[in-house]
Amino acid sequence: MPKNAHHEAAKHHDNAAKAHRTAADHHEKGDHKAAHEHSEAAHGHSEKAHAASKEAHEKSKSHATAGAAATSK
Repeated sequence: MPKNAHHEAAKHHDNAAKAHRTAADHHEKGDHKAAHEHSEAAHGHSEKAHAASKEAHEKSKSHATAGAAATSK
C-alpha cells in the first residue's frame, strides 16, 4: 500500500513540475496569459502533491509501526 501512495504523490509532483516548466516557457515567449494559466495549474498540482505526500508518509509510518509491533512479539 505505501508504494502506491508514494507513486501517487510522485505523479502529482511530476505534473506540477511539468506545469511549471510550461508556464516558464510561455512566460519566456511573452504569452503571460497562458503562463498564468499554467502557473495556476501547477499550484493545483502542488497542493495535490503535498496532500498525497502527507498521506503516503502517514501510511508508511503506520506500516512501519505495525511491522515493528509484529516483530517484537
